[in-house]
Amino acid sequence: MAIDKASGQLDPGLGGTEGLGRVAAAAFVGTAIEFYDFVLYGMAAALVFGHEYFPGLGPAGALLAALSVYAVAFLARPVGAVVFGHFGDRVGRKAVLVTSLLLMGLATAAVGVLPGYGRWGVWAPLALVVLRFCQGLGLGGEWGGAALLVAEYAPRGRRGRYSGYLQLGPSAGSALATGVFLAVSLGLSERQFQSWGWRLPFLGSLLLVGVGLFVRLRIAETPVFARALSRPSGEGGAPVLEVLRRHWRVVLLGTGMLSFGYALHYLSSTYALGYLTGQLGVSRTVLLALQLTVAPIGALTVWYSAGLSDRWGRRRTVLLGTALASCWSLLLFPVLETLRRGLMLLALAGTVLLEGVLLGPVAAYLPELFPTRVRYTGAALTYNLGGVIGGGTAPLLAARLTAAYGTAAPVGWYLAGLGAVAACCLLALPERGGCDLTVDHPLGDARATGSPAAVNQAVN
Repeated sequence: MAIDKASGQLDPGLGGTEGLGRVAAAAFVGTAIEFYDFVLYGMAAALVFGHEYFPGLGPAGALLAALSVYAVAFLARPVGAVVFGHFGDRVGRKAVLVTSLLLMGLATAAVGVLPGYGRWGVWAPLALVVLRFCQGLGLGGEWGGAALLVAEYAPRGRRGRYSGYLQLGPSAGSALATGVFLAVSLGLSERQFQSWGWRLPFLGSLLLVGVGLFVRLRIAETPVFARALSRPSGEGGAPVLEVLRRHWRVVLLGTGMLSFGYALHYLSSTYALGYLTGQLGVSRTVLLALQLTVAPIGALTVWYSAGLSDRWGRRRTVLLGTALASCWSLLLFPVLETLRRGLMLLALAGTVLLEGVLLGPVAAYLPELFPTRVRYTGAALTYNLGGVIGGGTAPLLAARLTAAYGTAAPVGWYLAGLGAVAACCLLALPERGGCDLTVDHPLGDARATGSPAAVNQAVN
């Protein structure tokens, strides 16, 4: 969709060509860079930060301390969602996305030059906490804005497909971070890597941010927001207050839905990396190579499930992935603990495949649950609260479960429990695939909750 210059109104016939492709590229590139930065810290926390910033605590204690700082960003993400969401709902999507990208990139590059505990003492881990908080702020404002950027431009019947570009961003960013870390590990000796080599991927973030800014500065404001801004909404005050007052149920249910996908991702990547290398003696390069090998599987299933949700429904697609991933969770860590490479590859491949199924439609689903005037805040807050539960606390709880039982097998039962909660939350949410984002239908309105087939028939 685009704005007709003569009438100032939405012209549905002008979308879906070169301009829409540029929007999808901007969302993909920016989100990939943001997640590159975010995941990079997780890998460094699992492999380096324990002895670099928390010496003297022992392997398990240092890993727990590094993961605690890692969790700080997840606590900051809802704050970023509220701050950036406020300006995104009042000023516009584009400017906020540029700001979030800059904040994330500069904080990541600063980690690359941050002295260790041996030079700065206690100030080093404190500075690491501050920089990690800034990373969380940046990512808290990133995903919601990028999701709206695509959803508010895309044709109604293909919103899932185009939002799939955005959901490829986390997969691409994670794969890039893994590949860069692996390349540095293979190209340097262990001493060089631990001394200074791990800093190179962080400094490389500056180059990526330059690319992201070039792409994002070339796009215009979304037509849905431009139209909403041109007419009085009858609402005042902070968007977050309206979200918490009128849409709190959707926020809670959406948080429960997303927490499982987050937990599955970060436990199978960040926590597994630290646990298998630090406590079971698996080679760092072997595990990074396995994770890099399975990354394309996750990207393909994200792409497929995002498109499938246009025909089959957002809720049904995510529910299928959630149910299958809950069962798979019980096998994940017992299979990884066999330390047999073929079985470890199978465990990681099955995990990223199911992650893709349940996360692919999310970028289209969340924006459809909130009205335009609070859509940025609502979608971003829901997405990032899910991150607090699933991504921030899950690795810490997993570390404690493993320490208490001497094995990571109980972590699978914890994951399965989160999956059951996510399924219940999904069943309580409506299906809004293909609803008209230019009209703020209340949840439960027949026009907003019709089947995707009916919506597509109306659109076509």
